Amino acid sequence: MDAIACINTRYSCRSYLPKPVPRPLLEQLLDAGRRAPSGRKVEPVEFVVLTEQSSRDFLAELTTYGKFLSQAGACVVVIARDTKYYLEDGCAAAENILLASYALGLASCWIAGDKKSYAPEILQRLGVPSGYKLIAMLAIGYPAAPGEQSQRRPLEQVAHWERF
Repeated sequence: MDAIACINTRYSCRSYLPKPVPRPLLEQLLDAGRRAPSGRKVEPVEFVVLTEQSSRDFLAELTTYGKFLSQAGACVVVIARDTKYYLEDGCAAAENILLASYALGLASCWIAGDKKSYAPEILQRLGVPSGYKLIAMLAIGYPAAPGEQSQRRPLEQVAHWERF
């Protein structure tokens, strides 16, 4: 799939088929994530992949807007060492995974991490050492129904040239 077509058509999926995601596909997603840009080439990002139902159920129960995590075939938890650009690096990795999942015929949805009150509990449950931040939890799976990208503001409303 062409990169621009992928960006223009990817959508956030919140309803999944009860079907596991094969490990080779998950590894492709992680590889896409690790190839994201990294400030100062520090590469602080790590991934925890959850394929067991009980792990996804735990996250679904804990999150405010991620109840559908229990339906998804997998969850990629994006974490990063607490470095100067940890959030930027982690978000770039997460976006790469979201785009790669769509390009591979999967669906995905970003669930917030860093600023949420449940972040420390998730890190502790996953055995993440101190000094790391939760960036995002990415539901990955096969869509239960076709979806489409939500409406966005027109380019004329968001693009400014030379000055705001």
